[in-house]
Amino acid sequence: METSIIKIGNSRGLRLSKTILEKYHIKDKVELILEKGHIILRPIESPRKNWEEKFKEMANNNDDEPLMNDVFEDENFDEWN
Repeated sequence: METSIIKIGNSRGLRLSKTILEKYHIKDKVELILEKGHIILRPIESPRKNWEEKFKEMANNNDDEPLMNDVFEDENFDEWN
């Protein structure tokens, strides 16, 4: 498929047809991947899709321990009042 690059303000852009947007479930954002002389656009469904399920899975596998020590363990929060 051939499409034109269009002027958008001081920039240039690519116009995608309604058919393409619907077929590939493109909403507001796409991931732009530059790979070996190719430009790939990948739809972004939801940045945090399935996080709740994955967190539960981590808890069930005892894999939900913090990776760093608590940075506030030696703070005196009374000073903040």
